Amino acid sequence: MRIRLEGNRAELTLGLTHLREVFTVTAMSRAYPDRSRPRNYRVYVRITPRKDR
Repeated sequence: MRIRLEGNRAELTLGLTHLREVFTVTAMSRAYPDRSRPRNYRVYVRITPRKDR
């Protein structure tokens, strides 16, 4: 599954932390600046279900 996260750097870090608690992150893009909101970024993440769940 591919997910797009949007927010400031702190929000992205927190979101990724929570995603990693439930899913295995298999790939992650760099942080792309959001043109409409200068302090925000976009990150694309590929995830799979965790095997230990």
